[in-house]
Amino acid sequence: MWFLALALLGLGLLYRWYRQRQILENLSDKYVFITGCDTGFGNLLAKQLDKRGMKVLAACLTEKAAENLKNETSSRVQTIVFDFTDSKNVRSATKWVSTIVKDKGLWGIVNNAGISIPSCANEWMTKKDFFKIINVNLLGVVDVTIHFLPLIRKAWGRVVNVASVAGRLTINSGGYSISKHGVESFSDSLRREMKPFGVKVCIIEPSFYNTQITCKELHKKCVKDCWDSASEEVRKSYGVQFYQQSMEILDKISIICSKDLSLVTNCMEHALTAVHPWTRYSTGWDVTLFYLPFSYLPTVVSDFVLCMGQPRPADAF
Repeated sequence: MWFLALALLGLGLLYRWYRQRQILENLSDKYVFITGCDTGFGNLLAKQLDKRGMKVLAACLTEKAAENLKNETSSRVQTIVFDFTDSKNVRSATKWVSTIVKDKGLWGIVNNAGISIPSCANEWMTKKDFFKIINVNLLGVVDVTIHFLPLIRKAWGRVVNVASVAGRLTINSGGYSISKHGVESFSDSLRREMKPFGVKVCIIEPSFYNTQITCKELHKKCVKDCWDSASEEVRKSYGVQFYQQSMEILDKISIICSKDLSLVTNCMEHALTAVHPWTRYSTGWDVTLFYLPFSYLPTVVSDFVLCMGQPRPADAF
């Protein structure tokens, strides 16, 4: 009986492995639009897809980044500079893409661009600080996706949204986790809506990687600015020691950030090129063995573990 069960399990895993290794044909005929190609995941993905022979439409925030990417890739990569938090820019980018892809439609869109600051203790921030992140990480994704969906539907293509493990387990204060929870929810609803059209929606869930989002210097400056702008009563309640220990924690977090960005971009590539892509791609063993299991634990357990080593406010009980 046990032998039969193990045999069936082995066959199931073998079939799963075979199914996930099937890659689409005619990749060279497919166009993919990627946001946030200045640095990090977006920049590396554009280069990977270029090497696979796919046609890449890369969106950058600055002219310099766009020019550098063009110099480092083949003629299959075309760049555009735009701010995707501006709906006028998004509409212009949509027209630009439509003139390039024509009747073929757009095979894939990768909503990769995002920010992680302002991020510090919630009470040190304002509504404007929260909105800044949500506007980029969530509302920007929604706006870009909605505008490009007609082109995606025409190609029966793919939508790849970059969320985060922070969208499954809230691991920091501020708007970042809120925005990534929103990306997860938006992607789930979009996946169900697009299924009748033959469009697949995939979610990428990275953990900590050495990108602009995890830049220690930027986060330290953000914490200092928020601390300086907080009221005297708030600073007194938390205490200088809390502020100093918060800075020290940022040094520790930077140490655990992985430098192998290909762990994430390989998942993005699979989502775009596989016949049967995954719905979710959780990248890294830390996600598989720690963050995801913890997201299912009772709140009292996950809170206890996540609060270990955290600084205590001066006025704490």
